[in-house]
Amino acid sequence: MHNALRRRILALAAVLLALTAAPAAPAQGQPVTVFAASSLQNVLEEAGKAYTARTGKQVRFSFAASSALARQIEQGAPAHLFVSADAAWMDYVAARRLIASASRVDLLTNRLALIAPSGSRVRLTVGRNMPIAAALGPNGRLAVAGAEVPAGRYAREALTALGVFKSVEGKLAAGENVRTALNFVARGETPLGVVYDTDAKIEPRVRIVGLFPEGSHAKIIYPAALVSTTSNPDAAAFLYWLRGAEATAVFAKYGFARPKA
Repeated sequence: MHNALRRRILALAAVLLALTAAPAAPAQGQPVTVFAASSLQNVLEEAGKAYTARTGKQVRFSFAASSALARQIEQGAPAHLFVSADAAWMDYVAARRLIASASRVDLLTNRLALIAPSGSRVRLTVGRNMPIAAALGPNGRLAVAGAEVPAGRYAREALTALGVFKSVEGKLAAGENVRTALNFVARGETPLGVVYDTDAKIEPRVRIVGLFPEGSHAKIIYPAALVSTTSNPDAAAFLYWLRGAEATAVFAKYGFARPKA
C-alpha cells in the first residue's frame, strides 16, 4: 500500500474512532446527510442505496452547485459530509474551519465534454481555434454552468486555453449548476454545451461532440470531507466506504475515475 494512501486511511480511521467515542451518542441513529455537487446526483444516489443495503444505515443527499453548498455549510446548514466538484470550494470551507481536515480525501476525477442534442448534426474537433462560434450559428448560445460553479470555471478556462472564449463570451447561456446547463442542451434550447463527461453519459437526449484536452483546464478533482460540526459516526463510516471496492465499481459504471496516486 502506498504510504500516502496508508496515511489517509489511518487519518480517516482516527476520525471515525473519535466520532464513535464522542459524547453526542444519540446522533448514531440519524441518517447521514451528504451535501454533494450536482454532477454526482445519479452516482451517489446509487452508491447510497448500495451502502444502505450493505449496512442498514440510511444516507440522504442534498445536491446543488458546490459554491451554493459551501455557503450553506458556512451558514450552519446541517450537513455531515461535503463532496465538492473542485478543490477551491473545499478550500473555502477548510479556511473557515468548517471541515475536519484530517478526513479530507480526493475522491474522484472527471472529464470535460462538449455536447449537442442527440439529433444534432454538428461536428467539431475540440481543439485550439475550433470554429465553435460558427457552429452555434447567428442566434445559438453555448450552455455552461455559472462562472463561480466548478463546471463553469473549468469550461471558461478550457475555452480560453483553446483560444475561442472571446468568440463565444457574448453567447453564453449560464445555468445555476452543471445539470441546468445539461438540460439546456437536452431540451434543444441551445445547440451546444460544456458539461462533465459523466453528465452527458446519463442523458440520452444529448451526445458528446468531443472531450476537452485535459491540459486545457485544471485537473477536475472531487474532494470529500466530514463537516467539522458533525457528531454522527456513520458519516465517517460512509466516507470510508466511498473509498472502497464496492463504491469504486459504482463510480466506474457512471464514468468516474479515481485520482492517480
